[in-house]
Amino acid sequence: MTIRSTGGRVAAYAWLAFAVLNLVDLFVGITGDPDYSLTTVTIAFVLLLGCGIAYTIGLRPAIIGDDEALTVRNPLRDVRAPWAAIHSIEGKNAVTVRFTGPEGTDLETRAWVHQTSPRAQAKAEARAQKQARKNKGSDLDIRGRTPTGFAAQQLNEMRDRHRPKTKSGAPDKAAAAKTETPARATVTWSLPAIASLTVPFTALIACLITSLLN
Repeated sequence: MTIRSTGGRVAAYAWLAFAVLNLVDLFVGITGDPDYSLTTVTIAFVLLLGCGIAYTIGLRPAIIGDDEALTVRNPLRDVRAPWAAIHSIEGKNAVTVRFTGPEGTDLETRAWVHQTSPRAQAKAEARAQKQARKNKGSDLDIRGRTPTGFAAQQLNEMRDRHRPKTKSGAPDKAAAAKTETPARATVTWSLPAIASLTVPFTALIACLITSLLN
C-alpha cells in the first residue's frame, strides 16, 4: 500500500513542466534569441531550485507499507520500521508512528503526507460526527472519515496482519520480543533530496555574489 498526496504531486509536476519549458526557452530560444548571460544563468538556477523543492515536498513524501515493514518517506528523511518494531500508529493532525529506533529507544515520526491543521482536523471530525448521526445504528468508524484517520486505520490493519503471531494466531508483542534480534527501525537522510536543494541553492548564491561583485 502506498499513500501519497495527489495535490502535492500535481503541483510538483506542473512546476516541473513550467521549469523545463522556461529552461528550453532561455537556452534554445523558443520565444526569442537564446541568452547565456549571468542573469539568464541565475534565473535557470532559480528554476532548478524550484524543481528541487517540488521534488522534496511534492514527489518524495509517501507512506509505504509492504509485507516486511512500514516506510515513512518525508522530504529529507526516511524511516523504515519493521511491523514488529512499531508500537502505535495514530491519525490526528498527521499520521504519527511510534517505533523502536536504531539504538533501541522509542522514537516518533510524523508523516508529511496528509498533514492538516488542528482547525481543519476539527472541521473534518465535525463532519464525520454529523454523518455518524445521520447513519445512526450503523457500524461507522468516525476516524475513517478523515484522510489521516483512514490512513492510520489501514496501516493498523496491515500491522495486525504482519506482526508476529502466537500459537493461537493472535498478534502478540511478546512473540516479537522473543526473537533473537529485536526488531528496530532505520532512520536515514535522503542524499538525492538534499542534493536537489543544496546544489542549485549554492550555485544561485554564487551567481548572486558574482553579480554583486561585477
